Amino acid sequence: MDKKIGMYSSVVNFIAVVCFALSMLFGFDYGSYFSSMFIAFSFVPMMCGYAHFAEKEAKLAGYVSVAFSAIYTAIILLVYFAQITTVRLNDLTHQATMLLDFQQCGLLFNYDLLGYAVMSLATFFAGLAISVGTKTDKWLKYQLMVHGIFFISCLIMPMIGAFKANSPTWIGVVVLEFWCLYFCPISVLSYLHFSNCGE
Repeated sequence: MDKKIGMYSSVVNFIAVVCFALSMLFGFDYGSYFSSMFIAFSFVPMMCGYAHFAEKEAKLAGYVSVAFSAIYTAIILLVYFAQITTVRLNDLTHQATMLLDFQQCGLLFNYDLLGYAVMSLATFFAGLAISVGTKTDKWLKYQLMVHGIFFISCLIMPMIGAFKANSPTWIGVVVLEFWCLYFCPISVLSYLHFSNCGE
């Protein structure tokens, strides 16, 4: 059952990332918010799988990745659930819109970047937890750890006001599509990793 949870969560993660990428390409904001929630839902069991199957000397790194994944998921679910409920279904005041509407690059947008910064930390420690047994494991470990570099940009950019509501939308789309192209192989390699793990 343990390896199946890892495999199934990897599949859901892959589908959610692809749906997110397509939603961004077609400007379907509701779809991108909804699929982002499922990226988060599937990310936690993936990280738990890395921790569960880690060798004894790498267990702590696995536990750290689980802790950061839980923080990331809590932030992301709050941000996107607010978008598809409160922001979408209510007539907000101008000030509330500036703070809550993701498109305005305000408070919840900044929380979103904080969430992805923490996600990057989770993948870095997950990479440390993986014992390389195959060539695909080696690639997975490398990609997870390199993904940790996103921590720096996601943490710093909101602090320097890099994003504004009037910024060209295509820039954000290009950045997120690049992220999707990077993360999809992680989902696929994770599936292969879990499929080779013993129960």
